[in-house]
Amino acid sequence: MEDKVVLLDFWPSSYAMRVKIALAEKDIQYEVKEENLSNKSSLLLEMNPVHSMIPVLIHNGKPICESLNIVYYIDQVWSHKSPLLPSDPYQQSQARFWADYIDKKIYSLGKRVWKSKGDEQEAVKKEFIENLKTLEGELGDKLYFGGDKFGLVDLALVPITSWFYSFEICANYSTESECPKIVEWAKRCMEKDSVAKSLPHPNKIYDFVLLLKEIYGL
Repeated sequence: MEDKVVLLDFWPSSYAMRVKIALAEKDIQYEVKEENLSNKSSLLLEMNPVHSMIPVLIHNGKPICESLNIVYYIDQVWSHKSPLLPSDPYQQSQARFWADYIDKKIYSLGKRVWKSKGDEQEAVKKEFIENLKTLEGELGDKLYFGGDKFGLVDLALVPITSWFYSFEICANYSTESECPKIVEWAKRCMEKDSVAKSLPHPNKIYDFVLLLKEIYGL
């Protein structure tokens, strides 16, 4: 039986971009269903009744939720194609650690960078940059976080780079000045079709941020 793969998506979501990259890395054909998060579909509510959020991967009718969990699932089910996690248990534990760090320290702060103002924004911006610098230290002089090969940690982090331009404009700083190694790494990642085709243009993200600011009265 041929696999039927459906992704419940919302195009600006960095979390959903992770899943698209993973599917592209594995060369998996899938159908995208774009969600309106202000008017969620009955399918989304059925497939993710706990959080009612995207992304959701539906594989042969069965839902898998939460972006990193979905990526782990994809890597296990299609293990014969371009592994995303290292096979060594220790290296795998380190990759999972840094992916979790990215969720808790980078993604969680990213939204606050563009939403906050004044002193709060300065504090959030400082913390965000410090955490990026921590990741720069982990990257070191390697091509990718896992070494010479694109893998889980790269996949976990790279989607939010499409938001960097918006963060910079809203909070008045330069990622390249603060974290040049991260910017160079992001450019390397964008040379991969799986990444380039999964990330929207930063200007499109910025237009979306301006719309959100208007909606939230910021």
